Amino acid sequence: MKIISYNINGIRAAMSKGLVDWLKAVDADIVCFQEVKALEEQVDLEPFHSLGYQVHWHAAEKKGYSGVAILSRSEHDHIEVGMGIERYDREGRILRLDVGDLSVISAYFPSGSSGEERQAFKMEFLHDFQSYANELRKQRPKLVVSGDYNICHKAIDIHDPVRNKKSSGFLPEERSWMDEFIASGFVDSFRAFDESPDMYSWWSYRAGARRRNRGWRIDYHMVTENIKDRMRHAAILSEAVHSDHCPILLDIV
Repeated sequence: MKIISYNINGIRAAMSKGLVDWLKAVDADIVCFQEVKALEEQVDLEPFHSLGYQVHWHAAEKKGYSGVAILSRSEHDHIEVGMGIERYDREGRILRLDVGDLSVISAYFPSGSSGEERQAFKMEFLHDFQSYANELRKQRPKLVVSGDYNICHKAIDIHDPVRNKKSSGFLPEERSWMDEFIASGFVDSFRAFDESPDMYSWWSYRAGARRRNRGWRIDYHMVTENIKDRMRHAAILSEAVHSDHCPILLDIV
């Protein structure tokens, strides 16, 4: 099963930049989108249907903001919209697809870069997401949590760790949460295959950051330890340029 996660920073804009042709070429079984920034009825879904995908959607209440989606060719058993906490579900941050014994989650974690209030919201979300994952694993123990976590875990995951040590997304408390999340029973699938530096999934649009590879690795497929032996490959697909992020790949059986 080939799973793609991609923060597309607006699905309609990404489609205008060749997203559908790229999806046809990459031929994934499941695609997790973040930041669709649209209601389902605002998007022409026929191009995705023509590729054999069923489309599942969780939009934010606020127009043009946030939102997640999952495209799936697999016969699914259940779709769960949201995480059952209204303040997060209003922002369209979590969508779960159950396929056999596997649950795949498209997750868009909050950013705290706009100020103290949103940073506090982000930290509350992180705490509540850990509790959500703990409870979910009692019923669905085999999880793939795919998406934009808005956190660089380690210094190797950011182009300038010294200057960014006080930046949201690389704060000690965020990185500590990531330590604890992994310790609770998850594997960073990319690092299980590749320990190379300078491997990023997001670049600012400013100052030619992508051309100079001044990026951040903030997108992850986190896999529960009980299925780590089923992983076959993980990669960052930096050649895709439909967004300020690039897609990430997990191949799992």
